[in-house]
This record gives sequence, C-alpha cells and structure tokens, in this order.
Amino acid sequence: MCGIVGYVGKNNAVLKLIKGLKNLEYRGYDSAGIAIYNKNIEVVKEKGRISHLEEEIPANLVGNVGIAHTRWATHGVPSKINAHPHLDNHKRFAVVHNGIIENYLEIKNFLEQKGYNFISDTDTEVIPVLLDYYYELHHDVLIAFQKMLKKIKGSYAILVLAFDLPNTILVAKNHSPMVIGLGYDGIYVASDIPAILEYTKDFYFLDDEESAVITDKIVFYNKDFEKIKKTSKKIDWEMDETSKNGYEDYMLKEIHEQPSALIQTLNGIICKDKPISFVNFKIDKKYLESLRQIYIVACGTAMHAGLVGKYAMENLVRIPVSVVVASEFRYQNPIIDNNTLCLFISQSGETADTIAAVKLAKKMGARTIAITNVFESSITREADDTIYTHAGFEIAVASTKAYISQVGIVVALALYMAETLNGLKYEALKTELMDLPKFMSDVISNENVYHKLALKMKDEEHLFYIGRGNDYNIALEGSLKLKEISYIHSEAYPAGELKHGPIALIDKGTYVVGIITDDKIALKTLSNLEEVKSRGANIILVTNQKLKEENVFIIPKISSILSPILAIIPLQLLAYFIAKEKGLDVDKPRNLAKSVTVE
Repeated sequence: MCGIVGYVGKNNAVLKLIKGLKNLEYRGYDSAGIAIYNKNIEVVKEKGRISHLEEEIPANLVGNVGIAHTRWATHGVPSKINAHPHLDNHKRFAVVHNGIIENYLEIKNFLEQKGYNFISDTDTEVIPVLLDYYYELHHDVLIAFQKMLKKIKGSYAILVLAFDLPNTILVAKNHSPMVIGLGYDGIYVASDIPAILEYTKDFYFLDDEESAVITDKIVFYNKDFEKIKKTSKKIDWEMDETSKNGYEDYMLKEIHEQPSALIQTLNGIICKDKPISFVNFKIDKKYLESLRQIYIVACGTAMHAGLVGKYAMENLVRIPVSVVVASEFRYQNPIIDNNTLCLFISQSGETADTIAAVKLAKKMGARTIAITNVFESSITREADDTIYTHAGFEIAVASTKAYISQVGIVVALALYMAETLNGLKYEALKTELMDLPKFMSDVISNENVYHKLALKMKDEEHLFYIGRGNDYNIALEGSLKLKEISYIHSEAYPAGELKHGPIALIDKGTYVVGIITDDKIALKTLSNLEEVKSRGANIILVTNQKLKEENVFIIPKISSILSPILAIIPLQLLAYFIAKEKGLDVDKPRNLAKSVTVE
C-alpha cells in the first residue's frame, strides 16, 4: 500500500523519482505526486496512474532534491486534492506519508483553532501544517520536525522537504517500512527496496521511532533525537528479477517461476538421506514435548498457506494447531502462554495486522517465528526467529510463487518438527517434496488447456469451489485468486457443507470447481459433485484420480500433505486466463495492494 521515493544527489530528481514510483506500482495505488526543491518547493500530483502524473510534470521542472508518492486511499476518496505530497498553508513544508495518523482529528481541531486551514480529507495533511505551527514558534526546522514526531500517534513512514533546509530530506519511521540506500550519484530513500535497487545495493534500515536527516550524508537519530550510528547492509538482489523477461504479465512470469522458487526456498533445508535443518533456527525435542498448542497467524493468501501448515502439523506432529486471521487475532483474547508456539506468515514482512499479532504473542510469553520473503523487513525484527522463503521478487499483487514457497516452508517445518519429536525419517515425503518442482513444471506446461476453458467461463458472474480436508484449503486459495484478478464472485466451501445451505444457489450452468487429491475422501467429494451436477451445474475437476469427466485437470499423484503445491497451479492459471479474456490488468487489480501496511 502506498509507495514512497526520495532522492538527494547530483542528477535530476524528477527522473529518479518517477522511475522509483514505477518500480513500486505493485504495491497498489490510486493517485501519485511529486515535490521538487528548486528555489521553491514545486508540487505536481494527479489522480490515477503514474503515466497521468508524468503528463502533468512541466519540462522545466528540475532539481536535485525531491520526494514522491503513490497513494492507496484510506482517509478521503482518490482525488488530486487528496494525493500526496501535502503542503502547509505557507508552502514551507511538503510531506509524503505512508501509514495512518491515529490522532489526526485531535491535531486538526487544535490547528484549526489556531487559524490554520485544511483542503484535503486526509490524515496526512496535519503533518505539514503541524510542522508549520512549530516552525512559527521555534524558527528551527529540526526542532519543528522533532516536535511534530512527538505529537503524532500511529504508523508512519514520512519524508519532508523544508523550504528553509535546501538539499535536505527529513525522514521518520514508525510501524511502516522505510529504507535508505547509498548510491554512486546520491542518497535514495524508499518504502521498499525494489524502488531503488538499480541505484544501490547498500541499505540502511530504520527501526521504529528512528529518524534521519539526509543531505550529502546521513545523520541518524533515535526516538529521543540523540545521534546514533547505523551500519549498512548489502542486498544482493538482481534487477532482472523485476523485469517481465518476455512474459506478457508479471503474474504469468511468476506462475512459471514457481518450480525454481520452491527449489530456492528448500535449498539446504531438505537433502536426501539427511535430517531436515534450518539456518540459524532450531527446536529441540524437549521444547516440542512442552507445547500444548500452535497458532498460525496470517492474512489472505498467507493464511491459506497456514491452513496447509495446520493440516501437515496435525497429521505429522500431532499437536493442536489454530489458524487465525491476523486482523482478528488480537481481539479474540487468544489463550497463549510459554507452552505456545506462534508462526506468523507474511510475504512482505510488513503486514500491519500480522506484526501487531507478533507483538501480542511475545508479550504473552509465546515463542514467535516469522515466515517471510523480505530480508530485514519489520516482522523479522519483532519475531524471536525468522525463516525466509526465497521466492525472489513477486511483483503481481495476486500472490503465486510466494504462496508456493510459504506452503513449502510450513510443510518442511512440520516434517522437521515431526523428525525431532518422533525420531522418524519421513524419507518418502521428503523425496516427494524434492521431486515437486519437476511435477510443477509439467502442470504449468498445460496452460493452453486452462486457456480454452477460460474462454467458456469469462462471462460468468458466480463460481463455487469445493473440497474436503486439504482440498478445501486449495479451494479457498483458488477462489481468492479468481476474485482478486477477475472480479468474479466466487465462494469456497467444504464439499460436505453444500447441502447445508449453499446448494440453494446452484442453478443450471453454474460452474463448480471440485478439488480431489486425497484417496481417503475422494468418493465423498465425488458424491457431493454429483449433487450439484444433478441440479445442472457445470463441473470442473482438479484431481490426481482417474475420472471420466469433461473438464478434468489431472495432476501427478502425491501425498495429500503436499497436494496443494500442485493442485493450486491449474486454479492460478484458470483465474489468470479468465481475467485476461475479460481485458483486465492482472498485475494491478483494482482496490488491492501488495503490501498492506495499515490495520
């Protein structure tokens, strides 16, 4: 959600900032803007795509210092007025901000009583106006900046241009991501590494309530505004990971990258004839024997990966597992103590609800493990331990290869816990897991089959996905993919639940997608499909069974614990081709953001 880029250097900031914003388009946004320091602070902003903003930028707008922003609306509708950057009444300060200022109404009322005016509906606008208020009192930009930070409450990543501090960007962070990069031609700052990766691989990571002043150098401050020293870290990612490499869309590219993503994720963790092991992470038998329960906490697709983890852990480790949506976790008064293990899954490592849940679990005495794809993300600094998925950059908003990598990790973790607790080797399962990338490539290679079916389904308004056990977990993720990118209403149900209400919605021609990968319950799900078929439904099957149906996607036969990694691929491709046939932007679906950094 929302993207931030800043630049102080030798070259034209406009070009740097626009390129950075384009590198962050995957985060989701509805407006964009830019502020350049050139004798005065010049602001240009526009509703819609970055291309709309580019059309409005005057050719003579140049400067070596600037900040830019893409906004995903929270407070106030998407509009040019609500777009960032925001200015104070005297145009002394320009501000871009990610996050939410929770006490903005209180601050706004206070400032209005002091005679200040507001023109937007955003919470962000209080920041430049508050800066101006303190500047009038103290006539010092840094004091005003520090006073402002003490006053506001909430989550924020903030960049500030100040008229009386030329060639300078002020930076502050709290519960919202922010990185600073040292480039050969200047200093860059952004809400995410990909925005500026082509310019630098040396990054500083701010902790919560830290701030910085960027000129031709960087001065860091702690929450008490005492100067501190920080060490940069080298990020050895390659920019070609963020190109489409000949694919029409990032999503299709990332679907095809899933076999290699799984290989990279499990590399060094699972080896033939060796116990499973994780880098810098161990759980011993005594600790596992002390556990009374495990929580898996996540949002959206990551939560669906967690459901697969629950299935694997309860089958292999035999410890009760609860999967909880992160946004509900804190408010259900969870029963947690030091005999509880909590796993938190977040692709970006910046999911606000999940990070808040980590803090609560730690406070209540649980051991916390983060599973994330992003090095040095916020969740890694909160959790006791971190296990990285190595999916590489995932640009498309709808997650594919990150999901596969998360499932691979939680299954590997379940096997590791089972080996540690039971002393068994599970060689058959480990061999299957290592063989999966080849099977995945075979399933992906049949994409023309999914495309043909998508042609028949593109005009549908309602779909149903059903399955039992782990197949239901696959149904949930398949249904979500369709909703995210095609905007078709779909629902996932346990197959046995259809007759308890939802079957009333089945009419002639309704498409029902069934998932059958578990021999133990295959006949039960087939029976449920016959129930909807007899009412005129069109059946689509994803299965490893030998079945004679019209629309059947056959996948290789593997353990039901691992089946989600294969069975989701036809559903990803089906959703992709339906969205393409509808003429939709599969990489940037409406209203959605890749990294959800507000609660």
